[in-house]
Amino acid sequence: MMTAQGRRGRRLAAIAVTVPVAAVVAAAAILRRLINGYRDPWKQRVSEAGFVLKRTLIGELDLSYAEGPDNGPPLVLLHAQHMDWFSYSRVLPRLSQRFHVFDIDYPGHGGTVVPPDYPMTASRIGADLAAFIENVIGEPVFVTGNSSGGLLTVWLAANRPQLVTAIVLEDPPLFSSEYPRIKTTIADRSFATCAQAVSDGLTAADDFLLYWIDSNKKFFTNNIAPGAARLLGAAVKAYRRAHPGEPVEVGLLPNDTVRLLLRGMDRFDPRFGAAFHDGTWNQHFDHADALTRIGCPALLLQADFTMLPDGTLNGAMSRDDADRALSLLPLHSYSKIDATHVIHLAEPQRFTDILEGFFL
Repeated sequence: MMTAQGRRGRRLAAIAVTVPVAAVVAAAAILRRLINGYRDPWKQRVSEAGFVLKRTLIGELDLSYAEGPDNGPPLVLLHAQHMDWFSYSRVLPRLSQRFHVFDIDYPGHGGTVVPPDYPMTASRIGADLAAFIENVIGEPVFVTGNSSGGLLTVWLAANRPQLVTAIVLEDPPLFSSEYPRIKTTIADRSFATCAQAVSDGLTAADDFLLYWIDSNKKFFTNNIAPGAARLLGAAVKAYRRAHPGEPVEVGLLPNDTVRLLLRGMDRFDPRFGAAFHDGTWNQHFDHADALTRIGCPALLLQADFTMLPDGTLNGAMSRDDADRALSLLPLHSYSKIDATHVIHLAEPQRFTDILEGFFL
């Protein structure tokens, strides 16, 4: 027979088990609500500013873009690799007040659809973007591009000068992304994952985001916490169940750049990154030669960078790269910005000030 003391012990043990389980269940429910209920507040602000998502056929390309109201000269925005048009959401409402903005998902990204054999090269993508400017916009444009979008901006200004009035290059990886030097940059770690994904048979229709998270478990463990990759993967799956067909938004992440990177990765074609890894993206596109052929005014913005102890470039450009680019650009300006790579997310007000001041 169990004594009174024994019965009290069992009750206390049951309570000790029940309380943590109840707390975990409650925490999980709160987490699900936070994940499922998150809506980026800039969606409404961009919509209220008059932006409309549109599609157009450019040859084999089904191009997706957001167009703002016609409040000034046309301005084309070309986002960074791994992102999409919405990375500019924090600057779109203000830019729309003085420009006619065309915010493009270029091939390999966002809602733009390409054939399975579409060549992921600057020359092919640049030619299709030029056709978009000619056929849809119909007049010369201002162009600004971030990262890989900055390289495409260089291509357009060098190869279709009649279409480009002036350019702002937002921390483009000039020279550093050319092969074989790309191997000495921290960005190539992500591109190597892209190449492995392609080798494993992933296509644009497959789940590159979860593949990327799983492939970088060590990074998440070292920089966030053990199990962070598994938690992030679970959050992505939960959001997709609650919002089928919508780009992933994980509001629990620490800043806009990380959140919008995951959104972009959700609809990213790994062939684009793989082309950087093996050098084919820059086929017939020599950065130095292209810079010397740009005749329009150009502003180069450089974000923060560091050199790791092993000589790896942690950033888009070194100062030597920036100096070399400026020596080749005939009509240039330069500004060093104390910000991370996606300047328009890190410093949106300063970015819009710069664009208005330079273009207008």
